[in-house]
Amino acid sequence: MCVAAPGEIVELDGRNAVIDYSGNRVHANAGIVDCKVGDRVLVHAGMIIQVLSNEEAEDIKNLFDELEAL
Repeated sequence: MCVAAPGEIVELDGRNAVIDYSGNRVHANAGIVDCKVGDRVLVHAGMIIQVLSNEEAEDIKNLFDELEAL
């Protein structure tokens, strides 16, 4: 099973993005959504699949934190 996790776009060069996950940076393709540096996004299988509001991103992050604590 794969899970999409929220991260923040810190670099964008064309459709190639660098996503920050609490200090861990990964590359992702931004080919299917309109996004910009600073956007909070969901990434699945190396592809940005959704731009999130800050509230949505925090809610998801908090849920992951709760699961990790279990």
